[in-house]
Amino acid sequence: MRTLFRGGNVFDGTGSAPVPADIVVEDGKILDVGSGLDGDEAVELGGRGVLPGLFDCHTHVTVSQFDYMRLLQRPFSYMFYEAVRNLRRTLDIGITSIRDAHGADLGVKQAVEDGLIAGPRMQISVTALSQTGGHGDGWMPSGNCVELMPSHPGRPTGIADGVDEIRRKVRELVRAGADVIKVFTSGGVLSPRDDPRHAHYRLPELQALVEEATAAGVWVMAHAQGADGIKNAVRAGIRSIEHGIFLDDEGIQLMLDAGTWLVPTLSAPQAVIDMVDAGGSLPEAVVAKARSVIEIHRVAVRRAVDAGVKVAMGTDSGVGAHGDNLREVELMAEVGMTPAQALVATSSEAARLLGVEHELGTIERGKRADLVIIEGDPLDLRRLGERVVAVWKDGVRVDSNAASEGLPTKSLG
Repeated sequence: MRTLFRGGNVFDGTGSAPVPADIVVEDGKILDVGSGLDGDEAVELGGRGVLPGLFDCHTHVTVSQFDYMRLLQRPFSYMFYEAVRNLRRTLDIGITSIRDAHGADLGVKQAVEDGLIAGPRMQISVTALSQTGGHGDGWMPSGNCVELMPSHPGRPTGIADGVDEIRRKVRELVRAGADVIKVFTSGGVLSPRDDPRHAHYRLPELQALVEEATAAGVWVMAHAQGADGIKNAVRAGIRSIEHGIFLDDEGIQLMLDAGTWLVPTLSAPQAVIDMVDAGGSLPEAVVAKARSVIEIHRVAVRRAVDAGVKVAMGTDSGVGAHGDNLREVELMAEVGMTPAQALVATSSEAARLLGVEHELGTIERGKRADLVIIEGDPLDLRRLGERVVAVWKDGVRVDSNAASEGLPTKSLG
């Protein structure tokens, strides 16, 4: 069965301007893109915009809000049911591929792959690695240790110090199903006992981590907010810098020289403030840090964009609401990316970061048929998530409205 998507305004993910075109899909793959095409049945797009399946390279699907008191009072297994809802919300706005940056274990990923639950295809990090006293260490001044996403047999603890412990921990995470290793190379906003400006882990530790990950055939992503933590991560050979709040000129040049990606997550600090303003509970130190970094963060990302650093879209959803992910695309445009560049960062550039560019990220012959239909101009980024009409993943319609609402479809037989 060849399905003809007829009369769309297609943004193909390469950065080229949208053009009127038809798309033919067969067996989950794009068979052809062009004009005057034919098929066995037609989906009438009526001039609507068409985007490739979108990416979010930094999510936390097992948590919906980092509200300390709420998380501490929920049963352990509740997070897995939240993941079902959060994966659905993410898929419904056209994000068909994600990289989970701590939280989702192999069971969540396999449930999506087996069709047990609906969601984007996933790459998972399982657990992020942290030094003692680092961003992933839940020690509190009371002496209690608070794990907001508790360890369990499928999600081992990420605390490790020294080269030998780090090597062992990388092997443990790969055994647990990690597709990518995440490490905290600086302090962060959501942890009350560390400073985002301080570097965490020394360079030999990070080099050992990358060496071990490379031996296992996986890449490394670094939560890196402080300038020194960013530079240590790049020098160690880490593939992507997440957040980059205090990125400086030397760090930008190192990233350009190494070909390192930046995943800005511009929406994350604002989401912390929005949650507290709505009545959420976080330590005062966390809220103060969030307020202090918003403008610094935007300036740093703007300078990186202007310099030509490679950018891939990521939201830190879980800190903010799942389903609002595409607000990040607007924010990337606000710091200097053109609408086309912001969409490329959310499609083909993100696919390159995740190493799946031969299958996904663009609308072209031979690629997997992930298509997002939207109302209006594809280069109009305002309320993009709200304008999604329908989503196809591997040639199958997967959005929540698929069973009850359809675009006009007719047989061409």
